[in-house]
Amino acid sequence: MAERKRRKLKLLAETINLDEKKATEEEESLKLQTWADLPVELLELILCHLTLEDNVRASAVCRRWHKVAVAVRVVNQSPWLMYFPKYGSLYEFYDPAERKTYSLELPELQGSRACYTKDGWLLLYRPRNHGVFFFNPFNRHMIKLPRFELTYQMVAFSDAPTSDLCVVFTIKHISPTVVAISTCRPGDSEWTTVNHQNRLPFVSSIWNKMVFCSGMFYCLSLTGWLGVYDPLLRAWSVLHVPPPRCPENFFAKNWWKGKFMAEHDGDILVIYTCNTETPIIFKLDHSEMVWEEMQTLNGVTLFASFLSSHSRTELPGAMRNIVYFSKVRFFGKRCISYSVDDRRYYPRKECHDWGEQDPFENIWIEPPRDASLN
Repeated sequence: MAERKRRKLKLLAETINLDEKKATEEEESLKLQTWADLPVELLELILCHLTLEDNVRASAVCRRWHKVAVAVRVVNQSPWLMYFPKYGSLYEFYDPAERKTYSLELPELQGSRACYTKDGWLLLYRPRNHGVFFFNPFNRHMIKLPRFELTYQMVAFSDAPTSDLCVVFTIKHISPTVVAISTCRPGDSEWTTVNHQNRLPFVSSIWNKMVFCSGMFYCLSLTGWLGVYDPLLRAWSVLHVPPPRCPENFFAKNWWKGKFMAEHDGDILVIYTCNTETPIIFKLDHSEMVWEEMQTLNGVTLFASFLSSHSRTELPGAMRNIVYFSKVRFFGKRCISYSVDDRRYYPRKECHDWGEQDPFENIWIEPPRDASLN
């Protein structure tokens, strides 16, 4: 009996010693762990909130941190959605990254409507007196152009009006085989208008489907044909590229409005949407001269609106592979978007009838870095 009791006590002592040894080893293991051993998910959560300068410093800690820091690095700033009021001169700017709205009094813009934006500059038109001018709402600089009647033609410009390379381009069809192209540069005394013949039919869209890419203006017609204008050679042509192919259910009410065109790194992108159908994104294959459907945006973010659309890379991780549309819901707290990765809209049950929206209501504009209108 006594022997059995001694064996139990010995076994208990050995068990206690073993537990203490394991606890000591675990404690020593924890002491040996460093910040470099943080889980990837936790690292991403921390690093995505750093400024660009701090992100670069963090990337120098080790290879593991470098990989995560680069993946979440925010170099660019997203465009803001600028709203044009029906009355008064109080303009609102919605920041989709921060989900904040700013207000700014701009009496200089009263009676005007937006035509296009690029590099933080607006191209505007006053229907009352046919005035055309550039305006930067963030520094309030204005550059006037000669008067010109802009009715429903497509309008765009190549570079900021402070650049010697800036050219303003407009196009409208006279007939299916003839287009009128007008151009002007800051400092010109008048517009130059030339009628061009094209072999393929080209009926210009009512709203802008136009981008400037690699020195050329690309224009998407109402039925999806692609026209190209070279401002240096003053040459116009309609490419032999069949229009993007969409399912039949895309050709419903207001089908012609749910099309958006953007440029990214030399690529021409077109977004086709219709009501609650899943958007289709096409990219022009210049070598084969065909539109190919994109299954991924490879980290690119698109900002689509009737008058001009933009692309961005290296935005916050949650904004990548997303198409943001020019509609804000929930009292200005959320921009309607489509996730290419998730294959769904956010919010899911939102209606997307583009015919209900005024094309001149808002436009995406690029704010200067660290812009604040508070």
